[in-house]
Amino acid sequence: MRAVTISEPGGPEVLGWSEVPDPVCGPGEVIVDVAAAAVNRADLLQRQGFYPPPKGASEILGLECSGVVSEVGEGVPGWSVGDEVCALLSGGGYAERVAVPAGQLLPKPAGVELATAAALPEVVCTVWSNVFMLAGLRRDESFLVHGGSSGIGTMAIQLAARAGARVFTTAGSQAKLDVCRELGAEVTVNYRDEDFVERVREATDGRGVDVVLDIMGAKYLSRNVDALAVGGRLVVIGMQGGSKAELNLGALLTKRAAVHATALRSRPATGRGGKAEIVAAVRHDVWPDVERGTVRPIVDRRLPMSRAAEAHRVVEASEHVGKVLLLPAD
Repeated sequence: MRAVTISEPGGPEVLGWSEVPDPVCGPGEVIVDVAAAAVNRADLLQRQGFYPPPKGASEILGLECSGVVSEVGEGVPGWSVGDEVCALLSGGGYAERVAVPAGQLLPKPAGVELATAAALPEVVCTVWSNVFMLAGLRRDESFLVHGGSSGIGTMAIQLAARAGARVFTTAGSQAKLDVCRELGAEVTVNYRDEDFVERVREATDGRGVDVVLDIMGAKYLSRNVDALAVGGRLVVIGMQGGSKAELNLGALLTKRAAVHATALRSRPATGRGGKAEIVAAVRHDVWPDVERGTVRPIVDRRLPMSRAAEAHRVVEASEHVGKVLLLPAD
């Protein structure tokens, strides 16, 4: 089969489209013939040599895909050759075929085109596990997500609004903020010329927000804590703004607040808190609304996998809204 390969750690130019060995279907796994894979910022880090895959995972980039089951391994109930699916991966999505633990498969939602379904698994599982399963966002609470026009952001806005929360978000242009409003954000902040802490305080009469989902890490840590309400929960899932910062414990104690830092990729496939548990929760709690069209994947553009370098440049430059998809066919 062909897959996107990395000649050496570096910029987008190190990505190629080459022949590689086919994946082997082990016990508890299926082989999926890939219709599309989605680009995530973790892929960019791995390309640069900063984010190696977990032990035993494919070295090929790609944390989510959609496609058709072409082989079913031993001990896999409930799935058959020919099933249209999408999948949460630890790696391997930028390829014509990928081996997937059966617990990380989701049926293609009714009403969603097969390639488009590749835009769902990683973002939905990330948002659902962090904002709802961990932080426990509830109806009538307030929620701030940074990077509202990203894949994570566009899904977080929709799911939080669906849950009856008041949604705040940041983005870097008016056009992106307009999309966020269309998806359900009530308060939008252009981070280039506005202070999100001030806007949050103004819009909440000084109370702050109950939950923050953050992709920036160190750069926003102290300001995110400042933006929290009493009893607030900050969940950090990215380090685009660095990995080291001082945490004001006094502010946390005063607010009785909590800070969580989590990663989805490194979770075990099974067991408590594992990927299979999260995927099952998503299938039960989110998939019905995806099929009704009240929650939808946002796709910016589609490119062939042979142009993966171009896709990475788009994501690095934040030129997209929602997800960038890669398709095996030229």
